[in-house]
Amino acid sequence: MSGSYPAGLDNLAMVQEGMLGREQALAAGLSLAAIRERLDRGSWQRIYPGVYATFTGTVIRSSELWAAVLHGGTGAVLSHDTAAELDGLRKRECAIHVTVPVDRRVRPVPGLVIHRADRIGRARHPAKTPPRTRIEETVLDLTQAARSFDDAFDWLCRACGGRFTTPDRIAGAMALRKKLRWRAALTVALADVTDGVHSGLELCYVRHVERAHGLPRARRQVKVVRGLRSEYRDILYDDYGLVVETDGMASHPIEARWRDIARDNAAAADGVITLRYSWSNITARPCQVAAQVAAVLTTRGWPGSARRCVPACPIR
Repeated sequence: MSGSYPAGLDNLAMVQEGMLGREQALAAGLSLAAIRERLDRGSWQRIYPGVYATFTGTVIRSSELWAAVLHGGTGAVLSHDTAAELDGLRKRECAIHVTVPVDRRVRPVPGLVIHRADRIGRARHPAKTPPRTRIEETVLDLTQAARSFDDAFDWLCRACGGRFTTPDRIAGAMALRKKLRWRAALTVALADVTDGVHSGLELCYVRHVERAHGLPRARRQVKVVRGLRSEYRDILYDDYGLVVETDGMASHPIEARWRDIARDNAAAADGVITLRYSWSNITARPCQVAAQVAAVLTTRGWPGSARRCVPACPIR
């Protein structure tokens, strides 16, 4: 934009990655005729009804996101997958998600997913641009859009395990919502995340192997420094020199498995035994896994014994 524009409009367009809304341009003193003239000669581009790019050429992602917010109107924020994309919680999503005040009707356009909320003011991050929901609100929005509780739990793990936020902050955001699908289950899951559980498979191990069979409580995601490198153990029974790793071929490609083997061998040299279990081991045969873990713990000095989770449990 050139200096012939009304005062302040240049700076506003710059902040908004070259995007302006019709109402913004009019409020700054630009006439409808002036807007039409710029569109007609091609120096501006119409992105959405009443939303313009004040430049020619390709519209980049950051400009697209600003255009989506302007289309949503005053108070609109980027949310769900798009807010997660901006904060680094997920990779780029093609569709752009925008949340608007609950009483607003926004004209549908291809590529935009419009949500409505009655607490958008509290959900909005106070400083980040383009306007978006706070990370805790983003995580909760994603749990509510998830197809299953396992998928919802995965969002909790990503957010907390990646240190984007904390279980306490998510719990605080939960308390402010009147309606929340899986509220009780999410509350329990947050406690497990606080305890160090960082994946759905680890959660299955904790609930269906460790707790269900009375095994001693382990530490989760334990940092181990070896030379100049830091490693993390999924599940560590410190007193008995036993590590349990939860993995599978899908999440551990062949090159990563060789690194796992080297790490396990180094741990064995320190007197630490490593047991590895896949998704099918833990979800389909938790009793057998518990029996094996209990047997190793016993040989390492554990004075207790595993218990049956149900009458048909094979553990003696």
